[in-house]
Amino acid sequence: MENFVFNKIEPGTDIPYELLLLADETVEAINQYIFNCAVYLLNEGLENIAVMALYPNGSTELEIKNIAVIESCRSRGIGSILIDKAKKIAKENSFTILTVGTSDTGFQQIRFYKKNGFVKKGIRKNFFTDNYPFPIYENGLQMRDMVVLSHDLSE
Repeated sequence: MENFVFNKIEPGTDIPYELLLLADETVEAINQYIFNCAVYLLNEGLENIAVMALYPNGSTELEIKNIAVIESCRSRGIGSILIDKAKKIAKENSFTILTVGTSDTGFQQIRFYKKNGFVKKGIRKNFFTDNYPFPIYENGLQMRDMVVLSHDLSE
């Protein structure tokens, strides 16, 4: 990981919407959570290649609200590096659970999270149909429900 630099962006810094939009559909949806999150960038050289937004969901749970890697850097283990960073940040701040939500049609994302130690915790029915003004499709299917996965950090 010697070529990578991982930094938390300071409040008042420009929000990296171009990266966040890789994992969320609209700026309006991002604005619903981003101002209450700690946002981290992963750089390779001078290029921002990944982003992660973490939200304290109570005193024991840290939620990954957004995690994205630019297309040209995918399949290099960078997402797993970000997950490891999220686990470390959570533990350092006394959180015992790390959670993430993704679309029920995000088969690749669900496999990724399970590979990184997450287990299915529940379903938020109609999340995407209730919270977005237009239908969103992934893998040829309309996104409807959010799959919530969690990782127990006390293990």
